[in-house]
Amino acid sequence: MSDRVQLQVGKKAPDFNMVTTKNLETLEERATLADYKGKWLILFFWPFDFTFVCPTEVTSFSDSIAEFENLDCEVLGVSVDSVHTHRAWIRTPRDQQGIGEVNFPLASDITKKTAEAYGVLDEETGAAHRGLFIIDPEGILRYQVVTDMNVGRSVDETLRILQALQAGGLCPANWKPGMKTL
Repeated sequence: MSDRVQLQVGKKAPDFNMVTTKNLETLEERATLADYKGKWLILFFWPFDFTFVCPTEVTSFSDSIAEFENLDCEVLGVSVDSVHTHRAWIRTPRDQQGIGEVNFPLASDITKKTAEAYGVLDEETGAAHRGLFIIDPEGILRYQVVTDMNVGRSVDETLRILQALQAGGLCPANWKPGMKTL
């Protein structure tokens, strides 16, 4: 039996401490779970920078950041690449397989400890699966989804789930903001 804590919705989210791109010049600013206390957090993982599906997700979340901010939610993207690779990816234009400037920090999980803690580490490849986690302002995991490395996630669905969680009621299938809860 492993001494690793089981990741579970409704329980405390695993802590993390990763260097980020918050300051592209120094690459020394870190992100921890405690940094997001009092706000909702979308924490999402992708396999590697400079690949095919990954930039479509990162740029889609970046392009939608105002919608997340309006819901008092921050976004933190994570891969197992180095923070230096993240910086190079940001500094590479979108039309050249980069992502250009993004509106949230990218964190480096080069030790793979965070991917392992969140259950998304593929031990064969060393990459993170596409995991998405919604953590509430108290640090409780409220939603998780992990997909195959070949399938990108929907920002619209992520926003819908976040709004449903914030609605505070029982939300039926296909619930959207403005609809009644049960």
